[in-house]
Amino acid sequence: MKLSQSLIDRSNGVCELCTLNDEVLQAFVVPTRTDDIDANVVVICDACFQQIQNKEAMDTNYFRFLTGSIWSEVSAVKVLSFNLLSRLKTEEWAQEAIDGAYLSEEELNWALSESESKANEVVHKDAYGIILNSGDSVFLTESLNVKGSSIMAAKGTKVAKIRLVPDNPDQIEGKIDGSTIVILTKFVRKGNS
Repeated sequence: MKLSQSLIDRSNGVCELCTLNDEVLQAFVVPTRTDDIDANVVVICDACFQQIQNKEAMDTNYFRFLTGSIWSEVSAVKVLSFNLLSRLKTEEWAQEAIDGAYLSEEELNWALSESESKANEVVHKDAYGIILNSGDSVFLTESLNVKGSSIMAAKGTKVAKIRLVPDNPDQIEGKIDGSTIVILTKFVRKGNS
């Protein structure tokens, strides 16, 4: 897609992710949106484009600027930043950026739709066979010791806004006492949304 004047004006002629003033800027349509209207597009430099396309060998240190771009006022920039940080969530700084970020409900649904579309063959079910979705609230069906921590999660503890582990239908991620942990789906039941 060719850069429109409105996109150039919005980005001030720099990459909306890394803020590099590059001669070769391009419009990148944020997945899962297909229409190339300005609201679905991020202006990126060639270096960012190459890193985004190279999914297997992403340079984790290159993407440290995402801790700033996730706070953009442009929804498409926030969503792309969130998705890239999600790919890097094994890095502590990336997970902290995800945990601290604020995305509206619409932005979060957009961001999660990419990972959900990739994980559509993986179905997460609670202890009673009810299908779980990202953003659901669940309750623990028994008390759990959190490994590597002194936290004891009591039976009935509510875990809000869970995230599905894309490649493992037996695991979800959620926060208990401010710590993000992995929880086995056999120990949760879906709450009323």
